[in-house]
Amino acid sequence: MTGFASMDPEPAVQLQPGELEAVSEARHFLDGKPLAVLTGAGLSTDSGIPDYRGPGSAPRNPMTYQEFIGSASNRRRYWARNHIGWSHLRHADPNAGHAAIALMEKRGLLTGLITQNVDRLHEDAGSVNVVDLHGRFDQVICLDNGHIFSRQLIAAILEEINPGFLEAALDSGVVEMAPDADATVEDPELITSFVVAVCPICGGTLKPNVVYFGENVPKDRVARAYGMVDDADALLVAGSSLTVQSGLRFVRHAAKAGTPVVIINRGPTRGDTLATVKLDLGVSGALDYLARTLPDISGTPRPIGVSGT
Repeated sequence: MTGFASMDPEPAVQLQPGELEAVSEARHFLDGKPLAVLTGAGLSTDSGIPDYRGPGSAPRNPMTYQEFIGSASNRRRYWARNHIGWSHLRHADPNAGHAAIALMEKRGLLTGLITQNVDRLHEDAGSVNVVDLHGRFDQVICLDNGHIFSRQLIAAILEEINPGFLEAALDSGVVEMAPDADATVEDPELITSFVVAVCPICGGTLKPNVVYFGENVPKDRVARAYGMVDDADALLVAGSSLTVQSGLRFVRHAAKAGTPVVIINRGPTRGDTLATVKLDLGVSGALDYLARTLPDISGTPRPIGVSGT
């Protein structure tokens, strides 16, 4: 016997009439299809995490992997800024868009979720079958021996060897936060005074366990993501400008196979010409609508706001 747990049927985000009409029309290409979902930084803006390239985003020049490993001063600058960003972004909570994707998975509508975000908000919202394409900002890896540590542990070490740093940095003025937990600090003397932590086991070089610009995404991670797209009958892209190849390749792969691609993003993306439908609107409201209204893959609609067990 199948049971149903009642949930609030009201939308988590109220769509405007024009937005509602656009999402409703786009749903036609997703109805009755197992979906792969690809998300980017635009999905986390409603959680207070800035976007990389969305409308109004400040220009950024993120450190490359080569710059990080090639200079101790670069590593000091990176860790100082990242320590501040981490202290801020670690408190972010999932928003309605994250919850909507978790609900889609719970309802059996997804072949999997590929995210370019490192904030782990999808997992916090309840998503399980997730490829963290660019890694996890809640982990730190030793480049010398491969040991992985929790970011909380390394943050505690950094606070111990840099007493008063966070307070001084915040008082000096943080002018920008970024999705990868980077932060811009106005006082350069704070950066030069920062002490970088080393591996607690071997004394080696530590790096947040995320993929930097100029660094390759692990092949097994890419292969798993391609498998999700291949198993799907439609690809839904939410909150990504698809500027970098690591995400765009899945849109190209789906389009080449004749798989419908629906993109929801504020502003243009590099995948617009490949999209079956492009919606220029906020992702949280659109995803919430889709999660509540898409029918079961069996073709029997499930009541809006109700999940099966």
